[in-house]
Amino acid sequence: MGSASLDAASLRPRASYVRDLRGQLPAGVFARALSRLAFVPAHLAVIVMSTIAIAAGWVPWFTVPLLSVAIGASFAGLTFIAHEGLHGAIVAGRRTQYALGFLGFLPFVVSPQLWNAWHNSDHHAHANLPDDPDAYPTIERYHAEAGARFAVDAFSLGGSRWRGGLSLILGFTVQSAAQLIGAQRSGILTRSQHRRAKLETAFGVAFWLTVAVLVGFVPFLFVYVLPLLIANICVMSFILTNHSLSPRVSLNDPLASGLTVTTPRLVNWLTLGFGYHVEHHLFPAMSSRHAHTVRTLLREHWPERYQSMQLTT
Repeated sequence: MGSASLDAASLRPRASYVRDLRGQLPAGVFARALSRLAFVPAHLAVIVMSTIAIAAGWVPWFTVPLLSVAIGASFAGLTFIAHEGLHGAIVAGRRTQYALGFLGFLPFVVSPQLWNAWHNSDHHAHANLPDDPDAYPTIERYHAEAGARFAVDAFSLGGSRWRGGLSLILGFTVQSAAQLIGAQRSGILTRSQHRRAKLETAFGVAFWLTVAVLVGFVPFLFVYVLPLLIANICVMSFILTNHSLSPRVSLNDPLASGLTVTTPRLVNWLTLGFGYHVEHHLFPAMSSRHAHTVRTLLREHWPERYQSMQLTT
């Protein structure tokens, strides 16, 4: 939380970085990463087989929470695929991208219609600016709005603020719901687009209610509710560090408004390089499998501006 602490005079627009870097990047980095599609059946297999094993009682009770963790990790994995897919970095064709995004976001019942407007358009254009939909409220909003004060005081992470843990285990779910509710009022969706987003969300809710009826109440806690909390933790661990540790800005400068989060090689592979967030904001349609190439150039040209940290720091 905070007011914009960097003025335009100390910032560079995103387009200037892109202009300087594009000619130094191999042409192949802009090709779509079709091989990412292999993750989809792998994650679905984990989810389906673990769900059947839990619901049918095929495994000892003490292994059920472990299967829940596996399902949650695959929920998060599908979310990372949806994120990259809806940016156009995996498959061509708007309908194919939309279908991939719908499937990937199904665990969180996030509408692709909403995501494209909220994340791809609004957040990417206003990262850490005062009107960024993903940022904590500014000091001015904090003092002016009771809702902003409640959100910060009750749920932001901080020392001795145990409720801040809710930001990790519920953050993406709550934020997605809030964006859906306010999408028309905030102007990111028209009335017809908002209606479509609500219908897509309702389909997702109906899908999981059907699963609940089929597997029963207690198994549903382990095949969906607990995994959803796990998936929230996986996703929010990145979201809360990619921008929230950086200052508010008055110009869309990705090197000032965000930072890259590095992880062990296996984690980086499973999360599709989602931690390379500065690189992603510079080239959102580029698959993050090539982000390290961009990172190398950024560290060569702007070592004093480029921000990076380990996730476990």
